[in-house]
Amino acid sequence: MKNIEDKKNLSKEQIDSVVSLYSSGKFIEAIDAINLLNVEYPNVPLLYNILGVCHKSLNHLNEAIIMFQRAIDIKDDYYEAHKNLGLTFKALGSLDKAINCFKYALKINPKYLDAYYNLANTYNDLENFDDAVTNYKSAILINPNIAEIYNNLGNALREKGDLNDALKSYESAIAINPNIAEIYNNIGNTLKDLERLDDALNSYQKAIEISSNFSEAYYNKGIVLKRQRKLNLAIKSLNKAIEINPEFAEAYNNLASSLIALGKTSKAIEYCEKAIRLKPNYAEAYNNFGNILKDLRMSDAAKKYYEKAIEIKSDYAEAISNLGTIFSDKKNKEKALVFYEKAYSIDPKIDFLLGDIINTQMNLCIWEGLDSKIEELKLGLKNNQKIIGPFPLLSLIDDPQIQQKASEQFASFYYPKNNSFPVTSKHKKHKKIKIGYFSADFKQHPVATLTAELYELHDRSKFEIHAFSFGPDTQDPMNLRIKAGVDFFHDVLNSSHDEIVRLARLNEIDIAIDLGGYTAKSRTEIFAMSVAEIQICYIGYLGTMGADYYDYIIADKIMIPEENQKYYSENIVYLPNFQVNDSKELPPDIEISRAELNLPENSFVFCCFNNTYKITPAIFDSWARILKRVENSVLLIYVNNESSQKNLTTEIIKRNIDSNRLIFGKSLPRPEYLARYRVADLFLDTSPYNAGTTASDALRMGLPVLTMKGNAYPSRMAASILNAVHLNELITNNHKEYESLAIELALNKKQLKQIKEKLNTNLETAPLFDTAKFTKNIESAYQQMYEINRKNQNPENIIIEH
Repeated sequence: MKNIEDKKNLSKEQIDSVVSLYSSGKFIEAIDAINLLNVEYPNVPLLYNILGVCHKSLNHLNEAIIMFQRAIDIKDDYYEAHKNLGLTFKALGSLDKAINCFKYALKINPKYLDAYYNLANTYNDLENFDDAVTNYKSAILINPNIAEIYNNLGNALREKGDLNDALKSYESAIAINPNIAEIYNNIGNTLKDLERLDDALNSYQKAIEISSNFSEAYYNKGIVLKRQRKLNLAIKSLNKAIEINPEFAEAYNNLASSLIALGKTSKAIEYCEKAIRLKPNYAEAYNNFGNILKDLRMSDAAKKYYEKAIEIKSDYAEAISNLGTIFSDKKNKEKALVFYEKAYSIDPKIDFLLGDIINTQMNLCIWEGLDSKIEELKLGLKNNQKIIGPFPLLSLIDDPQIQQKASEQFASFYYPKNNSFPVTSKHKKHKKIKIGYFSADFKQHPVATLTAELYELHDRSKFEIHAFSFGPDTQDPMNLRIKAGVDFFHDVLNSSHDEIVRLARLNEIDIAIDLGGYTAKSRTEIFAMSVAEIQICYIGYLGTMGADYYDYIIADKIMIPEENQKYYSENIVYLPNFQVNDSKELPPDIEISRAELNLPENSFVFCCFNNTYKITPAIFDSWARILKRVENSVLLIYVNNESSQKNLTTEIIKRNIDSNRLIFGKSLPRPEYLARYRVADLFLDTSPYNAGTTASDALRMGLPVLTMKGNAYPSRMAASILNAVHLNELITNNHKEYESLAIELALNKKQLKQIKEKLNTNLETAPLFDTAKFTKNIESAYQQMYEINRKNQNPENIIIEH
């Protein structure tokens, strides 16, 4: 047998002919030519190696392995064949075998660049990024002038989280070859991870300039624009990605979520469905679909889509968290907490998830570790982490500066100023100032209960009153009353944000009042788009919105003392008293006995009907100390779930109080709810989130309210309400004063009787229920802000005197 391992017996022409065939992609012809040569030259490793390459190129992977192995059998130190065998195993998914082949090639030739490079790529596929980086660097030591190696090294460093080193590697690649679009796209992704969003956009744009059909770059650009809440630009970029690649499921999905953020749900549904058709196991698209259905208040359907997303991707933390929100909305806080905590265990960095967990625990009166969690919240907010939303923070931390920080962060993340609508020139001065009240709660709801008469009493010779409702058309008595009490009722539940802004501008609304703020189902987006020239927040959310597009916040001098003005992004409208009420609502003509409420007949009854999330361990400690000092007293409190009742019972026992002295009241229809106040002797307020509607309801029914005034807006609300019935003697400043006064009033029946008599006398004339006077005061504020705006002056604080 001829020994031609060194190719001496193969002519250069024969070798060149074979190489020419496979190099030009004529793999079958090359195989036929080599098979003819193998008849005469059966033991040439080069020919078997080329045969292997041809078979691999034709995806005949098993045949390729046989050919490479035959080449190696003939010449064991044939490192190129070892490398090619490794590539074939890699193509078959046998990555461990591939690694062994590349390593063997390097054992033979420690300077073999291709083996280092492919070994690094394989480690990358195995997500072994440390070894990938090591081998890319080894390849670079052999040849530091190959852009692709620096690019892949950058990818591995980015996956490791070494973002700055990744950028340096990409920059080295660009220095070698500045015309590779993929590298600029990768730089953009890294800058995005570093939150350098404007720089990321510039890099994506550079990729697009090099390769105008680079759909991935358009897609990534759209993602960043979406992160910046530049939604119309994001939609444009994502549409371009789809135009280039009509099968781009991820682009359809993100296009859908961008449309959701604009309130364009029907089109969003269409794109979610398209994404799922293109990629049936696309968990993110099912999650997105769930978000749409949740926003449409189709919670059962949304639940199924979240469950499908989790079925596809069992560790999909965002979908698990969203499923928790469904249960929370359904008032099943226990099950919501299970899903929130599971999501947190998978990904504790989900935006605002820790806040959702703590808020749910507060609803359930689960207080274990609360102090340390609050410190974690403070630190997170200080470090600009998206850790808790503004609303759940109100019941946890009595600090207006921290509350401002949370609101500013929330506004900048979800609701930055949106200039998609051009600033219009001022419309002509109206004979009647056009007022728009915007709410999801024009139904039987505390906000409606407080404001219904305000709409009715507005002076129609000076004001035109519009209501914009993005809540359900409940047709309940309160809903019908509000419809009758305004001049124009606009049902915009199914309108997009753009459509609502257009409608308001078409109606030339002068002053828009956001009655929801950061509460459920509000539409802060429309205020970010400037729904009116003057924008106000009032009553639904008790704090600053932290956004420069709100001009005013309604308050009084108790709610926002002068030294706290700096914690509000809005200018302050100081009314004589903050809270509007309904003077038409009369005490119900029904009686409820103590026996019906399981209350002892001769006990002193303290009560609190605030939501359970407002009950903190500190205030519960005060309640326990009060009960200890007042023998034969009980505490009647409202709970809306069994867990709260169980947990509060456990907590009162821990404080050495007989659990029978803690009595739980359930939710009742409004007449019975109001009548229940008559059986109590004293209302004990919560802190730092005071009673609002419940405080005015108790006072309306002749029940004194004891409060503790704090530092921030919600912790001063009950003090404002008590001031409006001239009962400032019931305002305390700390736990010691609060407890002492509660005990004193319980033990001194004469003193308590005098306060009740004073309250009943004051109800007839005090400002709290003088809705006509309140209406005139707020109208005066509206007129002043309107005139300031007409003169093109900047908004300023407004003070309305008594």
